[in-house]
Amino acid sequence: KMQMSKFAAEINSDRRFIPCLSSAERKQPSPFSSFQLHMKIFDSLLLLSECVDGQPVKRKKGPAPKMLGNEVCSVCGDKASGFHYNVLSCEGCKGFFRRSVIKSAQYSCKNNGRCEMDMYMRRKCQQCRLRKCREAGMLEQCVLSEEQIRRKKMKKQQEEETARTSTVVTPSPPQEAATLDPQQQEMIEKLVAMQKQCNKRSFLDRPKVTPWPQSQDPQNRDVRQQRFAHFTELAIMSVQEIVDFAKQLPGFLELTREDQIALLKTSTIEIMLLETSRRYNPAIESITFLKDFSYNKEDFAKAGLQFEFINPIFEFSKGMNDLHLDEAEYALLIAINIFSADRPNVQDHDLVERLQQPYVDALRSYIMIKRQNDHLMFPRMLMKLVSLRTLSSVHSEQVFALRLQDKKLPPLLSEIWDVNE
Repeated sequence: KMQMSKFAAEINSDRRFIPCLSSAERKQPSPFSSFQLHMKIFDSLLLLSECVDGQPVKRKKGPAPKMLGNEVCSVCGDKASGFHYNVLSCEGCKGFFRRSVIKSAQYSCKNNGRCEMDMYMRRKCQQCRLRKCREAGMLEQCVLSEEQIRRKKMKKQQEEETARTSTVVTPSPPQEAATLDPQQQEMIEKLVAMQKQCNKRSFLDRPKVTPWPQSQDPQNRDVRQQRFAHFTELAIMSVQEIVDFAKQLPGFLELTREDQIALLKTSTIEIMLLETSRRYNPAIESITFLKDFSYNKEDFAKAGLQFEFINPIFEFSKGMNDLHLDEAEYALLIAINIFSADRPNVQDHDLVERLQQPYVDALRSYIMIKRQNDHLMFPRMLMKLVSLRTLSSVHSEQVFALRLQDKKLPPLLSEIWDVNE
């Protein structure tokens, strides 16, 4: 359990938000204190690493999904090299898990299974390391035995030999056209309408935002503070939009208030970054929050943000822009992001996964219809949600840096991002 007093009270005043909890209920650490990535949110629909339903994914040749370079292993915290057996992990934990599964290894722990796993302890306690691998989401069915690897290589060699010697091309049978069922079509239309309505309500509040100062004097403290206030007030409006949207999602209010808060508290920054990417203009490399004003990297820096945070935002926004997503795809991605059962402090994981599943199914069907010739678009979109997890970790570092600059966040943002002023 945890407290969201400011978060709840700030929005409950006119938006009937989640009831607030007592101060004694707040016990958990910040969800941004470490970056732990689990891909369980997509269940068996798609494993973006090395297997689906226990079988290797047959992928087209080409580069692996782009990583920012600062991802960490979900098991030990070392630098991650990619997705292995369904989990973002390092080469060491990848090899350890594979060896343990192939050998059916049995380990023992001198500390009764209570070791905290890190880069040092991973070499000291194999039992706790294997347990952490499984808790992080590594799947044994993704590990191929030596015999399976040998058969796989032989099959590949046979296919290559057949391709070289074959002179007759046999056309593949036409695939059955994908369709949206009436319920999915209605759900997508409602999602888009809900988003537009939430954005419209927020747009009415925009004249109240502290104006962007015209002065360019970098030494003027009041000007710097005004720029910072401008961005934080925009962030508050974005939070209110997200809360409005979440409350209208079918099933969201059926969750306990603790789970509602846990989901919103950790998804808010990721959805804000998704919305930011929608407003990216590649022609001028700027982001438009207000109707008539665009912000480039230098504007973000003038407001007190660091380029270590600014550059990944723009890089992510450019990548999203390259996908050319429409309103329906953005709305579905946001709904999927909200109903992520692997968030810290979520209690009813099964219910959250059931609530998420229709949106994942609808996104996959929608993409198959709209982008029939791009079979990688669905996993590509889901990989963007993975990138958001990394960006949220970078964001927590930015929040800490703001505290060092004595920049005080408004109560609502402080509560969401666990800033103890």
